[in-house]
Amino acid sequence: MRSNIVNMLSPQFSFKPNFLFASLLAAGLISPSAYAIEQTTDTTAKAPLHVLDTIVVTGTRSEKKLIDSPIRTEIISEDELKRTNAITLKDALENIPGILLREIHGKSGYEISLQGLSSDQVLILIDGLPLAASTSSTVDLDQYLIGGIEHIEVVKGAASAQYGSSAMGGVINIITKKVQDGVSISGQIDIGSYGKQNADGKNTSINNHHQKISIEAANANLKGRIIADQFTNDGFAVEPDAYPRQGDEQKRQQYAVYGAWQASDQVMLWADFNEYKEKDHQRSLNFVPPFYLKQHKIEDIERQRFSAGSQFDLMNTAKVDLKAVHETYDSTSTQTLDGYLSALRNSKQENNHFSSQLTFPKWHKQNWHLGYDWHEEKLEQSNNGKFEMQGGSVKRDRHEFYIQNDFNLVANLDAVIGWRFQNDDDFGDHNAFKLSTKYRFYEQNDLLADLRLSYGQGYRVPNLKERFYSFDHSHLGYIVIGNPNLKPESSDSYQLGLSLVQNERWNADFNLFWNDVKDLIQTDYDNATTLNGITQYSYNNVAKAETKGFESSVKWNLTPYFSLNGAYTYTEAKDKTTNTLLTRRPKHIARLGADYALNDQVDLTFRTRYQSDEYGDSANQHSSPSWITFDSQVDYRINKYISAFAGIDNIFNEQRDFSAAFDYRPISGRYTYMGLRFNWMK
Repeated sequence: MRSNIVNMLSPQFSFKPNFLFASLLAAGLISPSAYAIEQTTDTTAKAPLHVLDTIVVTGTRSEKKLIDSPIRTEIISEDELKRTNAITLKDALENIPGILLREIHGKSGYEISLQGLSSDQVLILIDGLPLAASTSSTVDLDQYLIGGIEHIEVVKGAASAQYGSSAMGGVINIITKKVQDGVSISGQIDIGSYGKQNADGKNTSINNHHQKISIEAANANLKGRIIADQFTNDGFAVEPDAYPRQGDEQKRQQYAVYGAWQASDQVMLWADFNEYKEKDHQRSLNFVPPFYLKQHKIEDIERQRFSAGSQFDLMNTAKVDLKAVHETYDSTSTQTLDGYLSALRNSKQENNHFSSQLTFPKWHKQNWHLGYDWHEEKLEQSNNGKFEMQGGSVKRDRHEFYIQNDFNLVANLDAVIGWRFQNDDDFGDHNAFKLSTKYRFYEQNDLLADLRLSYGQGYRVPNLKERFYSFDHSHLGYIVIGNPNLKPESSDSYQLGLSLVQNERWNADFNLFWNDVKDLIQTDYDNATTLNGITQYSYNNVAKAETKGFESSVKWNLTPYFSLNGAYTYTEAKDKTTNTLLTRRPKHIARLGADYALNDQVDLTFRTRYQSDEYGDSANQHSSPSWITFDSQVDYRINKYISAFAGIDNIFNEQRDFSAAFDYRPISGRYTYMGLRFNWMK
């Protein structure tokens, strides 16, 4: 009977029967050597054991078995998202080894860092199409609800040969769910509390509400889906009776409509519309000598995203994949001091992207891809009716051509070689090259051993904000002026990895990395000027940097019902110009997890995260303390349609000292939640 526990958490409540690989997927730490487990639709009978190779697309821009991919790819599965009750993309990513999440400066939200490279250098994709940067340069991971996600693929290191600018540090690709034949309705309702830090100061009150529902229907030719996802947070405060709120009051809504037409075995057309809305309230104190004034900021955000595509199989001679996205991102920020309007900022962004790829049939153990991408960005921003962009509205576009070959000319040796040419309307021509190889040097007695070696060139064209934005903070004594003469950043990325898999017993992954960055864009403090007591800064290509380190992850199936996973990352990120360590890059990051099937109905999950201290200033004089958090969740399967769950995040209430300028420990303290998931399928 215990084997029925595997039916608890999947979309059809059919968890994977092979418990080792189910736990590997659920751990969210899958290495390139892991396998996916086939689901069954019968939730009452024992599921047969079918172990299939996971199919990934991000590393090579084409479907490839994860175990065979020369480009190291890590996966966050849907099971892991449920085990940790992830609601936003930030929640989904926080248990991946080596990923660093940190607050976006000047607003509520989170950005990502991979292998010591910043969020501006990491590309976020949805089904291979770019997601608009919510700050004109950085994607806010909290501004994407994950109700429609099947899994997430993470590629670290330079990927500009595959995806162009902004991918010099890596790629996060959100893969949305495929609509299954038949009719299904699924959803979730949950509530949460920060205890004594609830906005109303009452320990037992409900502070957060979350609801989502998905309706799907499909037959042989037509597929459709509607998703609605909403999250409401009343905010929290260390002292609820005081005016400031350390956690913002927020309401987030996301709606998606998807449709596809399978005209024949050779032709498929699809379209997807996604709308995101957010209202965010911040309350803080602003020191204007000699008084502290009550500051209140309301931000209204709306993102509309329309994407469409088609796939053609040209009589078994080639495959054509065409897709495009049109996305607008509008925000209005109203800020008051003691009830008087101090800033009214309006920002409008538009992103258009078209991607095409021609894939030829395999020929002499080679698989060639040719492609063309076009990308256009527009940005307009004003404050109190005055344009903050030099010239008012600014835009840029680029054209990119790429060629890639996946080949296996020597036994046990797989390789990917790729090259991309970019022509930017402002920066001219740029090239990027990548070569990745995987050699299976041992395969015997259920043990596989793979060695991976990768070299990639990366580049990032300066964004519109860095080039044209006038950030006026005169009331605080400074102004930051964009520099239209910036030149692109570039990098050389080296990755060397070893992957080991022993059938159903254990899995290990080790990786060395080194990223050498040139012309790093930073605020130029050395050439700042002062006029009438106001210091004026600008951006410049002032630095060279390198990031290097070691990543490792291990998963072990102790019994058919109990598995452990762990990961450790060491990163050294240095400014080579000043010979100081880059800020907000902890040297040590560790993850631990455990999954236990207690009986037929109860499943337990534990997650632990650790980060060492990190410098907060470029002179390396001030550092933030190290920290560790513990999360847990229990899931109870009521019947084949409904399961209940409850959990505690940050069990021991690890939280920063908000009066300390350089304390980057978690913002929120202990958080308790409970809820119900349901699924009906016909």
